[in-house]
Amino acid sequence: MNWFINLEHEDQEFIKQLVLASGSLKQLAKVYQVSYPTIRIRLNNIIQKINLIEQNKSGFFETKIMQMVIDDKLSLDLAKQIIADYQEEKDD
Repeated sequence: MNWFINLEHEDQEFIKQLVLASGSLKQLAKVYQVSYPTIRIRLNNIIQKINLIEQNKSGFFETKIMQMVIDDKLSLDLAKQIIADYQEEKDD
């Protein structure tokens, strides 16, 4: 269950609350006092992060960069450039 450990604390807490709500996104929306679509978007982002972690087990750096893209902290184009530069540096 390394994917869980690699998630940020707030994402881990979200998953905990989802389990406590018996998987009900509607109930979770009440807990967080936000709309159902907001909860759905948050869950989709966490799913993307989990998939990324599972696919990219050996590349911690790349995983962190792509998590920043998912969280809208970094553009996809910039992330690709950073990863390409990193790969180039690593290969030298």
